[in-house]
Amino acid sequence: MEEKRILKLDRYDYKILINALNEFRTKLINENVECGIVDDLLIRVIDAPVEKRKLSLGRTKGSFTHESR
Repeated sequence: MEEKRILKLDRYDYKILINALNEFRTKLINENVECGIVDDLLIRVIDAPVEKRKLSLGRTKGSFTHESR
């Protein structure tokens, strides 16, 4: 059975991950090494779903809180 992991990344970490994978892919291409597996991973990271947050009213009138699903 394939083990799956879920990562929660903020925008900054997400951009670092995309950049690192892309730089690694470029390095492999320059060394004439097959990079298909890195391509697949890069596409999966780019297409990963974004966790939606809902905005709800708190008990005090006018205050808002963020809730993660």
